[in-house]
Amino acid sequence: MKNLILVRGGGDLATGVIHRLFRCGYYVLILESDHPSAIRRYVAFSEAVYDKVTEVEGVGCRRIFWDEEKDPSACDLFKSCEECWKTEEIPLLTDPEGKCIPHLHPAVVIDGILAKKNLGTNRAMASLTVGMGPGFTAGEDVDYVVETMRGHNLARILSEGQALPNTGVPGIIAGVGKERVIHSPADGVMRNISRIADLVEKDQVIAMVGETPVKATISGVVRGLIRDGYPIFKGMKIADIDPRAEQKKNCYTISDKARCLAGSVVEILLSNRVLPYE
Repeated sequence: MKNLILVRGGGDLATGVIHRLFRCGYYVLILESDHPSAIRRYVAFSEAVYDKVTEVEGVGCRRIFWDEEKDPSACDLFKSCEECWKTEEIPLLTDPEGKCIPHLHPAVVIDGILAKKNLGTNRAMASLTVGMGPGFTAGEDVDYVVETMRGHNLARILSEGQALPNTGVPGIIAGVGKERVIHSPADGVMRNISRIADLVEKDQVIAMVGETPVKATISGVVRGLIRDGYPIFKGMKIADIDPRAEQKKNCYTISDKARCLAGSVVEILLSNRVLPYE
């Protein structure tokens, strides 16, 4: 296949990009980690790692498997991808190191991990490479960088230089910034009491990490909550509360930010003559 698009990462922002690429007619393969920690799980294709299949806004994603020792040429892997595409699903493979990339010869590699640093993506991986957010230098380790910081420059395409550095401060929603994001108060295993889309009050216990309660920092709707049973370390981001209670419906749909980023990625592909279904 001439124009295979490979996306590293399947969290909510990457999912917005992947969803748009799929709807535009591109063949996409997602590479994920063995234990993804998405917060906005209802809009993250990475959930297929756990559930085998998942769906976001009418687009399905299915986990596939690959044994490099048994299939060193990745022929069976490619067949598994084709089977998904034929049923109009997006294949997802757990391959955090990108071992399959040299075998599949993708036209484009997009790093949507959003790790705030480069975890190994480089220009040798494909004819066209894109990094989302800080940690990449356009023209050096990737061809293009897409700005992910909210504000005037959100989704700006950079052909040289870097995205703005991570501030550690979440974007403002209804006048609320850092207070809406909850970080774990302790090490332990996550045990959820509330669910995504639940309405909660400030100081309400929404989960337990081991024996330590996790309290809502503000009143609102639980927009994101890490998967029940996930092993947590102190300080890890585990939940997100939207102060706009009426935005409950948004828990099930791709965010405005993700859609904005998706448009820039499609622009990069089309301007470089990477067309769908070639």
